[in-house]
Amino acid sequence: MKKILLVCALAVMVNACKTKVDTTTSDPKDYTVTTQEIEDIVTFLASDDLKGRNTGTEGIGEAANYVESKFNAYGITPFFDTYRDNFKVGDLNAYNVVGYLEGNDATLKNEFIVIGAHYDHIGQSKTVANDSIANGANDNAAGTSGVLALAKYFGAKKTNKRSLLFVTFSAEEKGLLGSAHLAKRLKQDNFNMYTMINLEMIGVPFKDRDYIAFVTGFDKSNIAQKINEYSGTKVVGYSEIAAKYNLFRQSDNYAFYKEFNLPCHTISSCDLSNYDYYHHVDDEADKLDYNHMVQLINSIIPGIEKMSNTPTKEITLNEN
Repeated sequence: MKKILLVCALAVMVNACKTKVDTTTSDPKDYTVTTQEIEDIVTFLASDDLKGRNTGTEGIGEAANYVESKFNAYGITPFFDTYRDNFKVGDLNAYNVVGYLEGNDATLKNEFIVIGAHYDHIGQSKTVANDSIANGANDNAAGTSGVLALAKYFGAKKTNKRSLLFVTFSAEEKGLLGSAHLAKRLKQDNFNMYTMINLEMIGVPFKDRDYIAFVTGFDKSNIAQKINEYSGTKVVGYSEIAAKYNLFRQSDNYAFYKEFNLPCHTISSCDLSNYDYYHHVDDEADKLDYNHMVQLINSIIPGIEKMSNTPTKEITLNEN
């Protein structure tokens, strides 16, 4: 997330929740999404070959090609003429990757749920042990792997009555530019959005909380309560750090909230109290907890599935 490095200094202050979450795994066959496929996605995106996926580089071009190939394999079609939503960052060419899965209900398919994550990173950071590549495994190959996993699940199951838009955003690290571009474009096209869920830094677990991940802007809507209700367990909760530093405004959900004035939130399991490598060259694939990631993704699936199928729009903004 942008502009949250100052949170690192407050790591020792986090002691808000007391019940521990069990992040151990059962037999992999029990999972809808497997640890191996998540690890494979993150390993590719966070490899040195992609050189930190900075906007306008060959590395992020390779990442975009990879996402497109996954969407295509999963039966997720381009929403526009191609998968790419092109825009400029100064003189640099940038592009979000946007895939579409039509809903299976004649009426509800006209309403959309957006599921997104940024796939860019900063390219390079301070050199440590002759390594200057900021690989961005947790930030945000992790969230991108979640979007791809959800695309694979829904592309196979096709249980969604509402349509789903799967997006990987570019230029988040330049100031949330990719999401701002797409949100404005969709708004101008009278896009009928229901809600937006963004995945950001989901690669490591909390050790002292009674939920798996937090929701930014927790009090702005009832989305956390509904996800937990739909999932039958406490998947998401409230982070004091996220509220204190208004992390609601620091990721790609915010542009959609501004344009549509609808529930648009980020789900994350890292407020930097539990990870030391934000924008660091050691944010590598081997630092992440793939069992945790699979637990979180599989726990989110029932919530998204239910919200895509309710006869009415049950997720709403709170008053004030």
